[in-house]
Amino acid sequence: MSGWSDTGGQPEDEHQRFDRYLQQLEDVRREDEAELARMILRDPDEVMAQSAVARHLDRRAHRLLTDSGFDDWFHSMATEVREHEFLVRRLHEWMLLKSIAVNAPWRSEDVLAASDWFQRTAAQILTSPAALRLLAGDGRTRRVRTAASRRLADQRR
Repeated sequence: MSGWSDTGGQPEDEHQRFDRYLQQLEDVRREDEAELARMILRDPDEVMAQSAVARHLDRRAHRLLTDSGFDDWFHSMATEVREHEFLVRRLHEWMLLKSIAVNAPWRSEDVLAASDWFQRTAAQILTSPAALRLLAGDGRTRRVRTAASRRLADQRR
């Protein structure tokens, strides 16, 4: 684990650290993932660090969306990001996407109150006719409404 921050003695700018963090997060063992995220979030460039962790959360959550390990992963990551409002919200929006994807209970109000990112992502990846109808009719932007309408039309074919 000490290799996570090893740069071979060469100074790095934030772009290089961002790329290195993404690679480390991609390669990390599941049991070390939360600790690595915690270490990254201590980077002096808070915006860059949160961006790297957010990108990782998006990648991992999408892969785990219907996996039985999603809830355990969610809870371990939620503990590490709890001080970062943006990351907490992103994780909770992934939990809402997961609930819809696995036909667990979800509320229309939560979908409509969610971020633009959530609504765009939901319109792209979800197959739930109920969620897509909701977004097609009441999504926040024309882009979301159009994407959800197209997904519904594709499902009817």
